[in-house]
Amino acid sequence: MIGVLVALAFLLSGITVLPASAAPSDVTSVRSIVVFESGANAAAETAIRGLGGVKLKSLPLINGAAFVLPGVAAERAVARLQGVKYVERDAIVYATRKPAPAPVAEQVTWNVEAIGADQVWPYDTGDGVRVAIVDSGIDLTHSDLEVVGGVSEVGYTSSYTDDNGHGTHVAGIVAALDNQIGVVGVGPDIDLYAVKVLNRKGSGYTSDIIAGLEWCMNNDMDVVNMSLGSSYYVQSFQDACTALYESGTVIVAAAGNTGTLQPFYPAAYAHVIGVGATDASDALAYFSTCGPHVDLVAPGVSVYSTYKGDTYTTLSGTSMASPHVAGVAALVIWADTDGWTPGEIEAHLEDSALDLGASGRDDYYGFGLVQAQGAVAE
Repeated sequence: MIGVLVALAFLLSGITVLPASAAPSDVTSVRSIVVFESGANAAAETAIRGLGGVKLKSLPLINGAAFVLPGVAAERAVARLQGVKYVERDAIVYATRKPAPAPVAEQVTWNVEAIGADQVWPYDTGDGVRVAIVDSGIDLTHSDLEVVGGVSEVGYTSSYTDDNGHGTHVAGIVAALDNQIGVVGVGPDIDLYAVKVLNRKGSGYTSDIIAGLEWCMNNDMDVVNMSLGSSYYVQSFQDACTALYESGTVIVAAAGNTGTLQPFYPAAYAHVIGVGATDASDALAYFSTCGPHVDLVAPGVSVYSTYKGDTYTTLSGTSMASPHVAGVAALVIWADTDGWTPGEIEAHLEDSALDLGASGRDDYYGFGLVQAQGAVAE
C-alpha cells in the first residue's frame, strides 16, 4: 500500500503527507506527537521516558513534543498518562522532481502575467516583505534567487539549502530576481526565507513542519507558504497554524492535487488560505482538489521556475499555485499603510479576485483567480 501511495504522490503533485501508520509493518517503533496539558510537560515527559519513549524535539508552539515510542501499545499508554492532552501519529511527507536546462534570457512567464503581477512592478515589488517557504529548503547559490535567512528542521543537516528541488521551484514563483536572467517572481524584491522541513528524498514529518512554523512566528514572517499537505486532519498542525495566524502571519497553502472534494490540510484548516490551480486558459486544472477549503485559484499548470543546482524546470500542481497567492499577499502587505490583519488581507485578496466559474464563491474556483493588479492600488 505504501508503494501505491508514494506513486500517487509523485504522479499527482510531487508532495503529499501520508499517515505514519502507512509505514512498513515490520517497523515496531512509532513516531508520535504528544501534546501536554498546561504545566504538565515535565512530569509527563518523565512518564513517557519510563515507557521507553525517546524525545526527538520540543514543540512549544503547541505545548508538545515529538517522540519515538516502542510500539503502538506504548503510544496508547502515553495517551492515558496524566498530563497528556492528546497523542497523534507524526506524518511522513514525500516529494521529488526533475530539473530542466536554464533559459537563455530572462522571461516574464505566462503565469505571472495571468495574475497581473508585472503590471504592479513599477510601484510595488514587495521590497522587504518577509516570506517563508516552508518546504525542502531553497538553493542558496541559485543565480536567480536571494535568500535572506532560514532554518533546517530536518535531523541530518543544519543547512537550509535545497537538496530536493521543490522548495526552490516554489521560491522562484514568489520572488525570482529581476536580474536579466531566468524568470521573474511575483514580487522580485520580496525577502525570501527557507524553512527546510523536507529532506533530500523529499520526506519529513508533521512535527518538523510545526517546528518550522514556530521559527516563522519567532522571526516575524509576514507570509508563510506551504505547498504540501494531507487528507488527514491533525489537531496539532491546526493548533500551530492558528497560533501563527494569531501572531499576525498570513498563511497560504496548496489545496491539493486529488481532483476530488475531499478536504486537504493545512489548506482546509481555519485561518489558512487554500489555493487551487488553473491553466493558461483560466480553466481549473483536472487535478485541483475542490471543496469549501478552496479560497482562491492561481496558475498551477506547466509553471516554469527556478530549481536546485542553479537550474530551471516546468512543474504542475497546486504546489505551484499557492506561491502566486503568497506573493500577491506580500505585495498587498508592502502597499498597506493601515496595518491590516491576516484576515483582512485574505478578504481583500478574495474581493479583488477575478470571478471564474459560477457567479460568486464556488467550491471549484473559490472566490476566483488572484489578481495582483486588482489587489494593489498605485
